[in-house]
Amino acid sequence: MLVGRWPASAPPAYLLIEMIGYIVRRLLLAIPVLIGILFVTFAVARLLPGDPCHAMLQEKATPEVCAEFNRRFGLDQPIPVQFVTYIGEALRADFGDSIQQGRPVTELLAERLPTTLELSISALLFAVIVGIPLGIVSAYWRNSIVDVATMLLANIGVSMPVFWLGLMLAYAFSVLLRGTPLALPPSHRAGPGLQPSPLYVYWNIPVAEGTLGHWILTFLSNLFVFNSLITGRWAELWDVIRHLILPAMALGTIPMALIARMTRSSLLEVLGLDYIRVARAKGLREGAVVLRHAFRNAMLPVATVIGLELGYLMGGAMLTETIFGLNGVGTALLTAITARDYAVIQAFTLVVALIFVLVNLAVDLLYGFLDPRVRLA
Repeated sequence: MLVGRWPASAPPAYLLIEMIGYIVRRLLLAIPVLIGILFVTFAVARLLPGDPCHAMLQEKATPEVCAEFNRRFGLDQPIPVQFVTYIGEALRADFGDSIQQGRPVTELLAERLPTTLELSISALLFAVIVGIPLGIVSAYWRNSIVDVATMLLANIGVSMPVFWLGLMLAYAFSVLLRGTPLALPPSHRAGPGLQPSPLYVYWNIPVAEGTLGHWILTFLSNLFVFNSLITGRWAELWDVIRHLILPAMALGTIPMALIARMTRSSLLEVLGLDYIRVARAKGLREGAVVLRHAFRNAMLPVATVIGLELGYLMGGAMLTETIFGLNGVGTALLTAITARDYAVIQAFTLVVALIFVLVNLAVDLLYGFLDPRVRLA
């Protein structure tokens, strides 16, 4: 049997070379996508109706004032010049200053991106931990009452709007269950006085404000779960996790339902293959047949759905952030679009799109790991 271009008995070095070549090919294919993202983010910001001067100054936006405003922020330059400047800044990870707030956009990213990233990952973990077992159970007991109940739950999950579910969860766990052990906080990322302090303050790291090191430490510090975990502040960690439960459930319900349905469909297809019947004929336990032999091959389409859902969660967290009072990428983008803050729109959209590309690249690499035949592509 062949694994890629080499026999299964080939030395590990050959298989490593094959995997490295597969990774390099996927990275090269991602370059045109990134170039296209740079162009689209720049063009979409400029295609919005209105301009930053009138959006921010409104009745004070006289021609003279707008001319000075555009000169100050480089908006008086020709569009091609602005695009070249934007590419140069993006390659240096310097996205300029926010027109609305007058602060470096990189600093805003370091503050807002961790909120959305933490929320999206938590929602995806909820979706995977609940969705995959539901799909396995539904496939194993196909056409039974368990299957019907599981798929009914999945269909309800797909049908519920995030804003309605978020409000219902907040009402149920924060109002109806108030004073009970099941009560959960309805908003914000942490309780008063329990927000983790910056890592450079906790570890007394001398770092100058406005430098790349300062922004990286700020980004890591604003990942509250990571911050509390790495510094061993367990009370803060528990508080942060409790604040994450409701928004993660609200945001992760639709992906959970999709993952459950895809797992069921893919596993049913694999369970009907010949090698599964052979494994059962050999007397293997049913659990080993389903989990060890069928589940791995059934994971290929499920991995695709999981990867795509993380990108959608990053881009679609705006409603959840608004409902639960979280200052993340979604709320920052909404404010920036209202103010026509080009620098913030471009940077935040570019970063979310870049994460989407990296997640898809990781899914491609996971394909190569799960099925060696994919590495021939």
